[in-house]
Amino acid sequence: MLNWLRREYAQLITSGAQLLLLLVGVRLHSRDGWLFCLALIALISFYAWLSSLYRHRTLRNTPTSKIASAAQGYVELVGTGQPFCDPPLLSTLRRRPCLWCRYKIEEREKNGWRTVDSGETSDSFMLRDDTGECVVDPESAEIITQHYDQWQDDGCRYTEWNLIKGETLYVIGRFRTQGGSNQEFDTRAELSTLLTEWKKNMPSLLARFDLNKNGELSPEEWELVRQAAKQEVEKMKMDVLAQPSTHIISRSLDGQLFLISNLSGDSLSRRYMFWAWGHLLIFFGSFGGLGLVLQNVSL
Repeated sequence: MLNWLRREYAQLITSGAQLLLLLVGVRLHSRDGWLFCLALIALISFYAWLSSLYRHRTLRNTPTSKIASAAQGYVELVGTGQPFCDPPLLSTLRRRPCLWCRYKIEEREKNGWRTVDSGETSDSFMLRDDTGECVVDPESAEIITQHYDQWQDDGCRYTEWNLIKGETLYVIGRFRTQGGSNQEFDTRAELSTLLTEWKKNMPSLLARFDLNKNGELSPEEWELVRQAAKQEVEKMKMDVLAQPSTHIISRSLDGQLFLISNLSGDSLSRRYMFWAWGHLLIFFGSFGGLGLVLQNVSL
């Protein structure tokens, strides 16, 4: 449920839920109906105000990093979106090449539209800047895109949102590097594992290290075994560290904002501040309405 709220946040706070509740209050035309609707409008607006303000401050207070020099942890990146591999991902409805896609299919009913199918892709894609590239894992991300396509056909309404190859993307989330000098390598554990494997094949050990051919390994010969194992482990370590590093940005484990957009960071920040002020005005307006309803009842 929390992941769904994160993904759908941008749609929820602009979906006109408060206006719908206001219309419900008009339809009910009763004291209890107005009290319920206005209280719910106030609650939704207060939550949306807090959420918008949090997002605005997070975007404003997180400096943009370069991929090659980004610190491990929570970062903000800007780069060009590229497919992770060939063939490229195709959008669900239009079947056009894209990096990410969300879709919704609705069926016309008497009182409006009913959603019959919806979903979004979770395939990774690449983000590149002038210093390097990073894998973007969009699972559980809040995604805001300008690419919106809607059409109707045979009593159904189809909606699709996309991120497109080659456009500039803004990403804020948890950054980590795997492989290379950042690869964890437990020398002691690897040495213990290797010695255990060698001991399972004693004939081979005796053939290599039983120098006096008496059929058993002396303490000195066991030391030769350990030295050979250490050399083997050091070679393994060098091979691991020589592997190229892979940078990945994904959802933060502690629930921090994970946002992907083809809007700039400044545009997003201004949008969230606009939403924050708008929801704050609605919040106080709904409280004023509650006061009027209670005042009329008392009179």
